[in-house]
Amino acid sequence: MYLQEVPRVKTISREAFLNDFFRPQQPVVIEKATESWPAHSKWSLEYMKEIAGELVVPLYDNRPVDFREGFNEPHARMRMSEYIDLLRTEPTKYRIFLWNILKEVPQLQDDFEYPDFGLRLLRSLPMLFFGGEDSYTFMHYDIDLANIFHFHFEGKKECILFSQSENRFLYKVPHSLITHESIDFSGPDFSRWPALEHARGYKTQLAHGETLYMPEGYWHYMRYLSPGFSMSLRALARNPRNLSKALYNVFIMRYYDNLMRKLKGQQWIDWKNEQAIERTHQQLQKAEK
Repeated sequence: MYLQEVPRVKTISREAFLNDFFRPQQPVVIEKATESWPAHSKWSLEYMKEIAGELVVPLYDNRPVDFREGFNEPHARMRMSEYIDLLRTEPTKYRIFLWNILKEVPQLQDDFEYPDFGLRLLRSLPMLFFGGEDSYTFMHYDIDLANIFHFHFEGKKECILFSQSENRFLYKVPHSLITHESIDFSGPDFSRWPALEHARGYKTQLAHGETLYMPEGYWHYMRYLSPGFSMSLRALARNPRNLSKALYNVFIMRYYDNLMRKLKGQQWIDWKNEQAIERTHQQLQKAEK
């Protein structure tokens, strides 16, 4: 893979963000976007344990997709206090994924602001993500192909990004939002996944208080280098093609996928993974001619 570093700025104006990053759909790390927030000094794993310790949270890991599991169905549940203790004491693959803080811990919204980057941020959907050392997400893109601002707190996180233009080389699983689950994007085996050598993307590491802008529909792989958590704010896709694809994903694709899991079971999952390899290698042959 050819991965260039995501550009970085200390701070950025509304106009500069729109001109330099949003309109060209270019990712960027904004290093000091959260320094004025109370969250910048308050938010830590220990603070989350104190304020939300009694809540039972959904947990996900990196096990392969099983036909018996629904779309984004959690693999386990645990009290937040127990989960944070687990993060502190030993490596774990369990992650918290898409945890809506407005619904679960409304007072946390007093700790952050909705920054003016020139996009209308969805105020009802601030989501938190937690992970332990070396836990990771599969390479995926979000169902709504939104513009995403990913604010990181505590620890460090590795991020690898690709635009939708790289789909042909990424072993994309049909009727899904992920690439083939067997790929380790932190160190891929190119003898098994040769098309990845042609993929061009971005990489970066996020530390406490840093913000990553991911343009519409960007694929992202996230690996926690140490225990930590992040919050995402999002704005709807502006590109008409991305908007139509988002509507298809939300109202048709996920229900079709769940239906086929019920009808065909593991055969459906296996077929999708086989198609990811077959279709990608067909594209690779075309690219090498």
